[in-house]
Parts: sequence; C-alpha cells; structure tokens
Amino acid sequence: MFGLAEDLKKLEEQNRHIKVGLVGAGQMGTDIVSQVALMPTQDIVIVADIELSRATDAYEIAGHPKGAVQIATSLNETNQALLHGKLVATDNYHYVTDVAQIEVMIESTGSPEVGAKASLRAIHQGKHVVEMNVETDVTIGPLLKWYADQYGVIYTVGAGDEPTALFELYDFATALGLTIIAAGKGKNNPLDPTATPDDPTLVKEAQRRGLTPEMLVEFVDGSKTQIEMACIANATGLIPDVRGMHGPNVNIAEMKQVFALKDQGGILNQAGIVDYVIGDLQPGVFLIFSTDKLRLRQCLVLRDMGDGPNYMLLRPFHLCSMEIPLSVAQAVVQGRPTMAPLEKLTAEVMAVAKKDLKPGMELARIGGNTHYGMMERADIAQEINTLPLGLAMGAKVIAPVKVGEPIRYDDVELRPGSTVAILRKLQDAWIAGHIDKRDLREELDRIVAEET
Repeated sequence: MFGLAEDLKKLEEQNRHIKVGLVGAGQMGTDIVSQVALMPTQDIVIVADIELSRATDAYEIAGHPKGAVQIATSLNETNQALLHGKLVATDNYHYVTDVAQIEVMIESTGSPEVGAKASLRAIHQGKHVVEMNVETDVTIGPLLKWYADQYGVIYTVGAGDEPTALFELYDFATALGLTIIAAGKGKNNPLDPTATPDDPTLVKEAQRRGLTPEMLVEFVDGSKTQIEMACIANATGLIPDVRGMHGPNVNIAEMKQVFALKDQGGILNQAGIVDYVIGDLQPGVFLIFSTDKLRLRQCLVLRDMGDGPNYMLLRPFHLCSMEIPLSVAQAVVQGRPTMAPLEKLTAEVMAVAKKDLKPGMELARIGGNTHYGMMERADIAQEINTLPLGLAMGAKVIAPVKVGEPIRYDDVELRPGSTVAILRKLQDAWIAGHIDKRDLREELDRIVAEET
C-alpha cells in the first residue's frame, strides 16, 4: 500500500469524498462505520441490514446524530435522502447496489447467499466491491473477480483480516524472489470440531463477545480458519499440505523448525503451503521463506533472522474492520485490489459432517450443529465430489453421512433457487471450459436482471 496516505491527502485537498455503501451491520460492519467516520475522504452514506435497528445503531455508535439518518423504504426515498445530505439506513441491500452515488460496496454479512447476490448486483451496477465476506469469496470468488473485470470495476478481498494481512507478507517475499515454504495464521480460539451453538458455555461466551452463538462456533469448530486459509490459497496458488492443514500447537520460537520439510526435521511434505498454529502467534500471521543464495543467507544472519535454512516474517496483528477503508481507497484511487482470487481455485472448503447425518435432515448455517468446514486441495475435492461449505446451508440430506466424513453433492439436494449454488455451477463450468465468456456474461447479467 505504498503511497496510499499521499494519495488520500490529495483527495482531501480536492475535497473529494468516496461514497460508500455497507451491506451487513453486525459487529464488523458497525466497526467499519466508526472507522470511516475518522477518515476525511470516505463517507458511508448507506447502511443496509435485515435488522434495520442494527443499521441505525451503527450510525449512532459512530457518533452521527439521529437527525442525520433517514430510514428508506424505496429506491426513490434513498435517492432523495442522499440528495438532501442525509445518511440512509435500510433493510434492502438493493439501495446500496442500485444508487448511482455509491462508488464502493462493502459486503460484510458473512452469508454466502447474500454475499453472492449483493456482490454480483453491485458489480453489474458499476460498483467496486470490497468483500469482507470470505465465505462468499472461497465459494465463487474467481467468478466475481472475472465479472468485475468485464465491468471495469475492482473486486477485492478486504484489508485487515488474516488473508490480506498474510498477503502483504507473501507479496513482499515473492517480489524479492524468495522461496515460500509456508504461510499461515495464529488461531485465537481453542479448536473443537464438535462445537455447537446450543452449548451453554459457548452461548455465554458469545453473549460476552457480542456475537451470535453460530458466529462464535464458526471460529471454535475451525471453519473460519479453514475458510481464511483457503482464501489466501486461492489468491496465491499455495495449497494445504494435508487435508485440514497441520495446525500444530507451537509458539513463535519453534515455528521455523516445525514448518520445515521432513528431511529438515519438520512436518511438511512439500513447500508452498498454507497452515495455522495454536500458540502465542495470535492474532498475527507468519510466512516462512528460504533462499539458496549463500550471500543472502549470510545477510539474513547478520540481520538477526536466524541461522537458516528457513527464516520467518511476522505481522503480529490484524485489525479486521479497522483496515477495510484502505481497500476502499486502493480500489478507487489506485485502481487495484488489495487481494483477489486467481482464475482457478487451488483450495476448497468442504462441508464435513459434525454428527451422523440422516436422510431428511436439513443442513444448518455455517457455525451450526450439522457440519463444519475443512480445507482440501481443489483438485482432490473435485475428484471426490465434495460439497463446498458455502452451498451447504438449507440443503436436504438424501443419503446417510457418518460423522467426520465429507458431505458429497450426491448426499444432498441443494436449496432450490440458491443464487450462490447457481453461480458456483457456472464457475465450475467456466473453469472447466464448458461455457464461453460471452455466454457466461450474458447468463450473469440475466441472473441480476431476474433477481428481486
């Protein structure tokens, strides 16, 4: 992000304000509204949430007076409110995607379905999309990135979460020609794949943190970590070394030795992998690299990076929603994403049974009591026909699945009319070369036109 502060200073001198719309005013979204209130070159002028009170509360928490906020129930009301200098709160995300004044949409719902609909529509309407919703990105990110390219707008994963924080280290190391051994994050919750949102202890902890039980369980059962590391994998081409990653209990002092190839005394079968640790790294991210240049190894020793052959970069923090406005600025001012997926998935997050699943059951949302997420190489996941985690919610089980087994497409009937499922099918066909780009764009345009 070199030069971004100077670019924003120039905007301020020009009295230029980037108009931003936010979809999803949960914990992260509310934080974003407060952060943007500090920035003289950005204004969040529309907040949309299915719970209208959360949208109005987000403005109030950020310090905006109640009289400055107008509730809008139509597109015309939204336009009129903005023309009169009002901030808009609504329960309809179309008022974010369809209003001409909005330059950037931030998607922060965590719902793959809502993320798919809102992101696709925003792109079609000529908005840049800052995707905080990594659940959507790991499911259909390549398709959304391609569609954004067709419309001349930016699709980017938002700054501040572990994937983009880690991408900073990756970008630095690869730009210098260093060899990437491993890249990952520190997990900040105990791991329990069997966790459910009706556990009284987790319910109490969720209340303390201001989360829903399902949101907390998504972290505790490991789904969020799997999603986040798949997100960075799909933007870099790195892969999981083993299904679900290793996830060792290890502290910073031992990480270079642990994340080494087996013939060096480490745990890795190969270099170029993503993983996570449980230990004192959280809330940071790490990258292990090497070089075969003796002179550079000597240089690294002199810089107190260790004796090698592996060396480690750390970013000891990620500020989540507080960093999101940086992605807004990069998209508008610099015309590039903070991080975006490659054209082809390298990692898939599979839905794995959290208990024995029987025909007739309906799969819950991510963080529910029926399944959790586990990362696998995309080619392997495709070979065994696994169900992507982002498509699982609302699917009906039609064949038994034992606890701990990946759920396959053949085991379920997907929720009828699911937009994210339709888009994933199109993405798979496009990646496989079964649909040409002109037909793909026409089909995506049609989906937007028919959405209500």
